[in-house]
Amino acid sequence: MARTKAPDHETQREQILELAAAKFAQTSYPSTSMADLAAASGTSKARLYHYYESKEAILFDLLDRYTKRLMLIIAEVQGASQRRGLSEREAFAELVRAFLAEYETSHSRHVALLNDVKYLEDAQREIVLDRQRDIVAAFARQLARAYPKRATKDNQTALTMMVFGMINWTFTWLKPGGKLGYSEFAEQVVDMIENGLNGAR
Repeated sequence: MARTKAPDHETQREQILELAAAKFAQTSYPSTSMADLAAASGTSKARLYHYYESKEAILFDLLDRYTKRLMLIIAEVQGASQRRGLSEREAFAELVRAFLAEYETSHSRHVALLNDVKYLEDAQREIVLDRQRDIVAAFARQLARAYPKRATKDNQTALTMMVFGMINWTFTWLKPGGKLGYSEFAEQVVDMIENGLNGAR
């Protein structure tokens, strides 16, 4: 007979993922053991194994959920932009703002996404990488719609990766509660994109 899941099973998994992401960011994924994760979670290894069969399973669930969350943000921004009647440029600006708002509260998960995908087994790694490609493609499409005179088939990928270069590494220097907030930085990024791409050469 299958074991019934506790009502708080999903909440416990989310807490484990949050603490695991922080531990991976602190000591690196390869250097972190299930015993380390159990200690960080304030529980025993036996109880941790009740939720996840391995460290690898924790990493995949962490990255799977995070990349799904990023895809959901894209869909939410697109839907909200259409309902509000925003221009394509305004919609792209909203996309940048939404991602930076997410990054502000997802430091450790983002570090894992940038550093630890390579540790997944092949099939799981491809799932996460495919979703990352979808995220980049969605940004590229919106960028091309926002700046059709500047974003061409030849440079669309380069321009898109420039945008990600500005926002993806904020966890290394932009700290919550610092002199420069994430929302203020988002406006600086939006201004730089608008001033750099608005109009033909």
